[in-house]
Amino acid sequence: MQSVFDGHNDVLLRLWHHAREGADPIAEFKDGISTGHIDGPRARAGGLIGGLCAIYIPSGDLVFADPDSNGHYSTPLSAPLERAPSLDIALEMAAIALRLDRAGAWKLCRSTAEIRDCIEKGVFAAVMHMEGCEAIDSDLAALETFYAAGLRSLGPVWSRNNVFAHGVPFAFPSSPDTGPGLTDAGFALVRECNRLGIVVDLAHITEKGFWDVAKTSDQPLVASHSNAHALTPVARNLTDKQLDAIKESRGIVGLNYATTMLREDARSDIDTPIEDMVRHVDYLVGRVGIDCVGLGSDFDGATIPQEITDAAGNQNLIVALRKAGYAETDLVKLCRENWLRILASAWKEDSGTSAS
Repeated sequence: MQSVFDGHNDVLLRLWHHAREGADPIAEFKDGISTGHIDGPRARAGGLIGGLCAIYIPSGDLVFADPDSNGHYSTPLSAPLERAPSLDIALEMAAIALRLDRAGAWKLCRSTAEIRDCIEKGVFAAVMHMEGCEAIDSDLAALETFYAAGLRSLGPVWSRNNVFAHGVPFAFPSSPDTGPGLTDAGFALVRECNRLGIVVDLAHITEKGFWDVAKTSDQPLVASHSNAHALTPVARNLTDKQLDAIKESRGIVGLNYATTMLREDARSDIDTPIEDMVRHVDYLVGRVGIDCVGLGSDFDGATIPQEITDAAGNQNLIVALRKAGYAETDLVKLCRENWLRILASAWKEDSGTSAS
């Protein structure tokens, strides 16, 4: 079994929703439940040893558009969120992450050494991520607080606009070049992330925003959960030019398991063959190289192929990749080592640790 470190999941969002309904997030993660995608038992069953766990503020007004007769759709961007209630929700999710850490349900990691130690001990290695920075104001004061709490990765924007950047809509077919990029506050956010050692994630930003980050950041370029636009031309996927820039920076693109980003018709359909996942991995590896591709499942945040279903089925993808000709040395890179290299670089560590 290959151990997998995943570039993106929304388990904190699910735990937060259930906590608001009276559930115990510690018991839910440690003991497991029948809904959602990730908990301790299913992670262990599928070899999921950790990942970037997102703090994401839900958009209450988001209604996904129905496809027209040609299968095309375009969902309008959600309205921008107010900062104060967003901060409240973000703090609640961060508190859940810290409570899980204190209870020993997972380890909130701030270094790759801690992640590797978790792999050795069989403890889920969680890295706190923020998907859309509505909880952070343009003065960036809250960023220091979240960093102290364990935040080590963020995406300036989700698929809505905020004070830092503009997001891409959920649309098919569509270019990712849908609007402006970073604002002045966004440029300042990227520079401060570079100073602190926080990963800057480009998964939901416009193409202009992608290039704004590329010319500003001193880190490798990261798209934690995006696929190949050439195969599935949704606005959220990456063009060949963007992939070339990721390769040049020795960055990473994480395969998104969302069926809407895998299928040629971009439909939300669990009856999506695992071969579509392999097809995107093949294309990404062919474009950026084996050292710049990882996994970014979007567990607990998207419709996943039935052949995967949840974290317990993660090894089904590994088996399919093995059958497609990927050697074990390739799978080690795809499953975890490429992500650990990226994190070590962004966190300003000595990344000379040998692969495990």
